[in-house]
Amino acid sequence: MFGGVEVRSSARTAGARPVRRIERDPAAEWDDSAWWARIPAIRTVLGTGLDLPAGVTFLVGENGSGKSTLIEGLAQAYGLNPEGGSRGAMHRTRPTESPLGGVLRLVRTPGRPTNAYFLRAETTHGLYTYLEDLPESPDQDLHDRSHGEGFLALLERKFRRPGFYLLDEPESALSFTSTLRLMTRLSELAAAGAQVVVATHSPVLTALPGAAVLELGEEGIRRREWGELAVVDHFRRFLARPERYLGHVLD
Repeated sequence: MFGGVEVRSSARTAGARPVRRIERDPAAEWDDSAWWARIPAIRTVLGTGLDLPAGVTFLVGENGSGKSTLIEGLAQAYGLNPEGGSRGAMHRTRPTESPLGGVLRLVRTPGRPTNAYFLRAETTHGLYTYLEDLPESPDQDLHDRSHGEGFLALLERKFRRPGFYLLDEPESALSFTSTLRLMTRLSELAAAGAQVVVATHSPVLTALPGAAVLELGEEGIRRREWGELAVVDHFRRFLARPERYLGHVLD
């Protein structure tokens, strides 16, 4: 169930998901008046919890809808570095994430693969620096690549087997063609039994066949079909008549 909406997974993959559910830790305390606790999507998770299906799940919504807040909290609750990397990554710049991760409890599938990684677009350069300074690092070339090339190279190296993977706005680094490469990789990971959660603004990424799409907004969290997404509607109208669309915006 996603906030009361049922999402079905295939029999083959339903039991393969490392994380079955996100919910409030009953022993945790937090400030109800904090900015992050007032976001409707976060209130939904704290109130009724959120089931995660197998395969790829996209979180979409406007700026401020809670996508990054939720995925950063999910990373922290899983034990991953909130600025990106694995459980063992020890780099930090300026903490900007909410304390949500300390309030959440993850219901996991016993015995499932524990490989996990988090890629957060806005902190990737800090992650690159941390990785290249590790002894005998295979990642010393990342700063020599373009933003998009480095992002895809890191994804290919770290997202390699069934496990639990998180991505925050990966499209910000990618061209249209590179976005299609990312979609191919996500499809391969899902087919191999990985569970991936992606926060995104991209109408291209969210078209991935078989993926679950959750729209975050004033109503909380709702399951949507691709064609029902507000971002898809806006892009369709813009591409069909850009001059007319911009006429309304600029006026």
